[in-house]
Amino acid sequence: MDRRSFIKASSLTLAGAVGHALPASALAAQVQTLRVGLAEDPDMLDPTLARTFVGRIVFAALCDKLFDIDEKLNIVPQLATSYAWSPDNKALTLKLREGVLFQDGERFDAAAVKYNIERHKTLPGSSRRGELAPVESVEVIDPYTARLNLSAPFAPLLSVLADRAGMMVSPKAAQAEGENFANKPVSCGPFKFVERVPQGHIVLERFAEYWNKDAVHFDKVVYTPIPDSAVRLANLRAGQLDFIERMASSDIAGLRRDSRFKTSSITGIGYQGITMNVGKSALAQKNPLGRDARVREAFELAIDREGLVQVVMNGEATVGNQWVPPTNRFYAKNVPVPKRDVAKARALLKEAGVPNPRFTLMTPTTSDSQRLAQAVQSMARDAGFDVKIQSTEFATSLNLAEKGEYEAYVLQWSGRADPDGNLFSFDGCKQPLNYSGYCVPAVDTLLNKSRSDLQTAQRVADYEQIAARVLNDRPILYVYHAHWLWGYTRKLTGVRDIPDGLLRVTGLKMA
Repeated sequence: MDRRSFIKASSLTLAGAVGHALPASALAAQVQTLRVGLAEDPDMLDPTLARTFVGRIVFAALCDKLFDIDEKLNIVPQLATSYAWSPDNKALTLKLREGVLFQDGERFDAAAVKYNIERHKTLPGSSRRGELAPVESVEVIDPYTARLNLSAPFAPLLSVLADRAGMMVSPKAAQAEGENFANKPVSCGPFKFVERVPQGHIVLERFAEYWNKDAVHFDKVVYTPIPDSAVRLANLRAGQLDFIERMASSDIAGLRRDSRFKTSSITGIGYQGITMNVGKSALAQKNPLGRDARVREAFELAIDREGLVQVVMNGEATVGNQWVPPTNRFYAKNVPVPKRDVAKARALLKEAGVPNPRFTLMTPTTSDSQRLAQAVQSMARDAGFDVKIQSTEFATSLNLAEKGEYEAYVLQWSGRADPDGNLFSFDGCKQPLNYSGYCVPAVDTLLNKSRSDLQTAQRVADYEQIAARVLNDRPILYVYHAHWLWGYTRKLTGVRDIPDGLLRVTGLKMA
């Protein structure tokens, strides 16, 4: 099948998933459905267990949080209306919004906050456990006041509560559904769950009792995963989609010239990296990257980051070598971005006794990830590396990474407003997102110190020490910081360009 036929077939498939063509008399009803094209299929729709960025896009409509962030990364109220720190900074008291209901009719209150925080911390397989590690207990002060007691001051806490760790699900539904909760999630966001067809679509419908219902202007939201960016764009152009996220950087210029559409290019707060298995499983000692830090250094020296930004991202990214971009106030200036040096890379491989190392690079099937893997493969070849590319569906690739069934992995992290969210869970010993298996007690000590220090200057000094060690060990090779690229129909208004890359559905209207 040629590419044009593939796009046409995919468009027809999507049309069937979203709904059949409607007669003119039904157009008014049709415009009340917001149709969103996703770059991947989310993993489980349970904020405690979920790991994917694309899942957070769906959660933005399904699950409200204690706090949110705005365009300038300020913490703003959502389910919590205000907060206060104790004098020793070891307790955070939250005042909660009254009159909020879960989508099953149950009341949201301080008891629900206590249940959710404890669930995040204790549910087997929780991906939030590391994020909330300093929270020792939650007290219900009164029906709409909760206190989080900490083992030590924890600078990132508000930022943590502005993401999945702050998402509130119905205690009644979570207890009733148990392990099946992700198949029937119930929260208190503007839209409630209707159905999910894996690799097909996710349908949400408006929650009539939402506390901020006047800001909701659609009856339904339909999310459709389409990994091929060209097919995603074709469906937008054909009118089968209203909004697409993570456009291919090669497509953004063309869409900007089309008066029917609008685009957004938002500097992200995450990073594009290559995670290496240095201790996650026995495979760490069976591939040269995992066995020897000199091979990892040679791999980095074989890479031209500026070239990757141009070739892979068409300039729609910022070169970087850390978990935050060089423009971030927490960037460690003592470890600047290294230049490509193929001669030194070859010398290191010779010193390590592996002049032609071989390894498999696992990559998601998204277009940018594929191009990155291919460009890295070509650049590394110049230094003597033999890189085999393994293309894998995204959720499956995460499962393989969790099991340590990989050697190197192209993985983009969407980012958090506080740098701790880009670092701790990936480099802390036995943390839930530590796919590399990296574990150095001295680094753990520094990571915990950076969380307890509340002054910016002291935290900057902490991150400089962390960078000096972690970037030398290279469990993750940070490459660049991508821009969020969106395309959407000009009729859609109210789109907010927030650096976390999530589409907020409240306030959106179709002209």
